Amino acid sequence: MTTRNIDESVSAELNRLRESIDNIDAAVVHMLAERFKCTQQVGHLKAAHQLPPADSARESRQIARLRQLAESAHLDPAFAEKLLNFIVAEVIRHHERIAEESANGDAGA
Repeated sequence: MTTRNIDESVSAELNRLRESIDNIDAAVVHMLAERFKCTQQVGHLKAAHQLPPADSARESRQIARLRQLAESAHLDPAFAEKLLNFIVAEVIRHHERIAEESANGDAGA
Protein backbone atom coordinates (compact mmCIF):
# COMPACT_ATOMS: atom_id res chain seq x y z
CA MET A 1 0.00 0.00 0.00
CA THR A 2 1.35 3.41 -0.91
CA THR A 3 0.48 6.62 0.88
CA ARG A 4 -1.74 7.50 -2.10
CA ASN A 5 -4.10 4.65 -1.29
CA ILE A 6 -4.67 5.31 2.40
CA ASP A 7 -7.81 6.57 4.04
CA GLU A 8 -8.23 10.36 4.00
CA SER A 9 -8.41 10.59 7.82
CA VAL A 10 -5.20 8.56 8.15
CA SER A 11 -3.52 10.79 5.60
CA ALA A 12 -4.64 13.90 7.47
CA GLU A 13 -3.31 12.51 10.78
CA LEU A 14 -0.03 11.54 9.12
CA ASN A 15 0.34 15.07 7.73
CA ARG A 16 -0.47 16.60 11.13
CA LEU A 17 2.17 14.47 12.82
CA ARG A 18 4.74 15.22 10.12
CA GLU A 19 4.11 18.96 10.49
CA SER A 20 4.78 18.60 14.23
CA ILE A 21 7.98 16.70 13.48
CA ASP A 22 9.06 19.42 11.04
CA ASN A 23 8.42 22.09 13.68
CA ILE A 24 10.38 20.15 16.29
CA ASP A 25 13.27 19.66 13.83
CA ALA A 26 13.35 23.42 13.22
CA ALA A 27 13.38 24.07 16.96
CA VAL A 28 16.23 21.57 17.44
CA VAL A 29 18.29 23.31 14.75
CA HIS A 30 17.68 26.72 16.31
CA MET A 31 18.55 25.41 19.79
CA LEU A 32 21.77 23.88 18.47
CA ALA A 33 22.65 27.19 16.82
CA GLU A 34 22.14 28.97 20.15
CA ARG A 35 24.22 26.33 21.92
CA PHE A 36 27.06 26.78 19.44
CA LYS A 37 26.93 30.57 19.88
CA CYS A 38 27.56 30.02 23.59
CA THR A 39 30.29 27.46 23.03
CA GLN A 40 32.02 29.83 20.59
CA GLN A 41 32.17 32.39 23.40
CA VAL A 42 33.59 29.71 25.69
CA GLY A 43 36.20 28.93 23.03
CA HIS A 44 37.27 32.57 22.83
CA LEU A 45 37.46 32.82 26.62
CA LYS A 46 39.54 29.64 26.81
CA ALA A 47 41.86 30.86 24.06
CA ALA A 48 42.33 34.25 25.75
CA HIS A 49 43.39 32.50 28.96
CA GLN A 50 45.33 29.62 27.34
CA LEU A 51 42.92 27.02 28.67
CA PRO A 52 42.68 23.64 26.91
CA PRO A 53 39.94 23.19 24.29
CA ALA A 54 38.54 20.12 26.05
CA ASP A 55 37.46 19.67 29.67
CA SER A 56 37.04 15.96 30.31
CA ALA A 57 35.65 16.45 33.84
CA ARG A 58 32.94 18.80 32.52
CA GLU A 59 32.18 16.40 29.66
CA SER A 60 31.77 13.49 32.09
CA ARG A 61 29.40 15.52 34.28
CA GLN A 62 27.40 16.57 31.22
CA ILE A 63 27.13 12.99 29.96
CA ALA A 64 25.85 11.80 33.35
CA ARG A 65 23.42 14.72 33.51
CA LEU A 66 22.14 14.14 29.97
CA ARG A 67 21.72 10.41 30.58
CA GLN A 68 19.56 11.19 33.63
CA LEU A 69 17.51 13.71 31.65
CA ALA A 70 17.06 11.17 28.87
CA GLU A 71 15.88 8.50 31.29
CA SER A 72 13.32 10.82 32.84
CA ALA A 73 12.13 11.81 29.35
CA HIS A 74 11.85 8.13 28.29
CA LEU A 75 14.63 8.56 25.72
CA ASP A 76 17.38 5.99 25.31
CA PRO A 77 20.27 7.28 27.48
CA ALA A 78 22.81 5.68 25.14
CA PHE A 79 21.35 7.66 22.24
CA ALA A 80 21.49 10.88 24.28
CA GLU A 81 25.12 10.17 25.15
CA LYS A 82 26.02 9.53 21.51
CA LEU A 83 24.34 12.78 20.52
CA LEU A 84 26.19 14.75 23.20
CA ASN A 85 29.51 13.13 22.24
CA PHE A 86 28.93 14.16 18.62
CA ILE A 87 28.15 17.74 19.66
CA VAL A 88 31.09 17.94 22.08
CA ALA A 89 33.49 16.68 19.41
CA GLU A 90 32.35 19.52 17.14
CA VAL A 91 32.69 22.04 19.99
CA ILE A 92 36.24 20.88 20.72
CA ARG A 93 37.10 21.17 17.03
CA HIS A 94 35.82 24.77 17.11
CA HIS A 95 37.78 25.50 20.31
CA GLU A 96 40.96 24.13 18.76
CA ARG A 97 40.48 26.34 15.71
CA ILE A 98 39.81 29.40 17.88
CA ALA A 99 42.92 28.65 19.99
CA GLU A 100 45.02 28.27 16.85
CA GLU A 101 43.71 31.53 15.41
CA SER A 102 44.33 33.28 18.71
CA ALA A 103 47.90 31.96 18.88
CA ASN A 104 48.50 33.14 15.32
CA GLY A 105 47.03 36.58 16.03
CA ASP A 106 44.00 35.90 13.81
CA ALA A 107 41.37 36.16 16.57
CA GLY A 108 39.21 38.47 14.48
CA ALA A 109 39.24 36.19 11.43
